Parts: sequence; structure tokens; C-alpha cells
Amino acid sequence: MGARAAALGNASVTLPDLWALNNNVAGIASLEKAQVGAYAENRFGVRAFSTMALLAVYPTARYGNYGLSLSRFGDELFSQQHVGLGIGHKLGQFSLGGKVDLWQVAAEGYGSRKAVALSVGGQAEIVPGFFFGAYAYNINQAKLATFDDERLPTIMKAGLGYRPYQKLLLLAETEKHISYPANFKAGIEYQLLQEKVALRSGFSTLTNRATFGLGFRARQLFADYAFGSTTLLGQSHHLSLSYTFPK
Repeated sequence: MGARAAALGNASVTLPDLWALNNNVAGIASLEKAQVGAYAENRFGVRAFSTMALLAVYPTARYGNYGLSLSRFGDELFSQQHVGLGIGHKLGQFSLGGKVDLWQVAAEGYGSRKAVALSVGGQAEIVPGFFFGAYAYNINQAKLATFDDERLPTIMKAGLGYRPYQKLLLLAETEKHISYPANFKAGIEYQLLQEKVALRSGFSTLTNRATFGLGFRARQLFADYAFGSTTLLGQSHHLSLSYTFPK
């Protein structure tokens, strides 16, 4: 989630930002100020393939950082909605996190089902400028229906980040859905204009998807946009806005 992650090919497991609440909850442990954000996504120009989300993170000095996420995908025929609560805690160079997501999946004519997904993650700066992240989503393999053993997806991912110097960030990540082949993702981010503007690009091998994006910062306000192109399905657009509260 988040246009920054989308522009980087979704190689986001090592990123410590607001959107880590959905990408790797351990990343919210590094936030020192309260943040709120909104995210909008449309895939392939189809209204039914749109996602809207709201996120907020509140840090505390001694008891970790806490986050709330809300999202909705779909239209009146089929939709997925969720509310999630996450916590992240920093221990030296390590960050750990856990999250609970309540999902509701609804299809016209078939009613709706609810399920709870549990997730855990970790991040670490192994040496200065070299980062590792790992995340396991829906470790309890939450079941939606007994028919055909229908469950929420269980996904595990791990990746590395490298910052050779302050303005450049390189990312690589492997993601594995337990029912599908592994997906390799990579991204690059370069900071311009005293870190006020960022250029981004990434790709994903499983979907043969290339992505590009821009990020803008004006004091406490961050705006990010991403554009993705999939050869067979078409184009996707991602936009996110976030605000960091002064201490």
C-alpha cells in the first residue's frame, strides 16, 4: 500500500514509513512523530478494481508505536473491506511488529464473510546503510468459507535495502504466496532538490510489471504518485498523501 511502494515495484518490506503499517508493520516502529495518510489506487482503468485507504500511526516514548488502517476494494458486486490494528517496537537496531486485520468480503447474491488475519514482521539495519526486512501475512491462514477450503492469502516476503549514499536507495525483495510461484521485486529511489523531490522506479517478475513514480515533500506534507504498466492488462495509477504532525 502507498504510492511510494507501488512506484518501487512494491519492494517495500524494508521501508520504515507510514505505509509500513500494511507493507511490513515493523516499519512503523521507526516513526518518531504521529502521521496520517490517505491512499487511492485504480488498476487497469476499471472502477471495480479501485482501492481507497486511510492510515494513522501514533508513537509513544516507552510503549511502542500504534497504527490503525482502514481500506475498501471493489464495487457493489464484489468488495473487500478491512480494519487493522498494528504495533511496532524498536529494540536497538531491530524493529519488531505485529498486526491484526479484520476482513469482510462481500459478493452480490452470496452474502458476506468475515475473517481475522494475524501478521508479524521484522526489520534491522545490519550495518550502516544496509537493511533487512521480513514479513509474514495471515500466519493463521484465516478461513473465509468451508467450500473448497477458501482462505485469505498467506504471504511471506523478505528483502534487502542498500543506501550507498544519502540520496540513493536500492531495494530487492522476494515474495511467496503459499499457493503460487515466488515473485521477485526490485526498486530504486533517488532524492532530488535537497530531498524535496524523489524519483522512483521498480519492476515485478511474476506480473511482468514496470512502475515509475514521483514523490514531493513540503514541510510536513508528503505527496506520492505512481504509474504502473502491465503488458497484458493495462495501466494502473496510485496516489497517496500523508501528513506528519509536529512534536
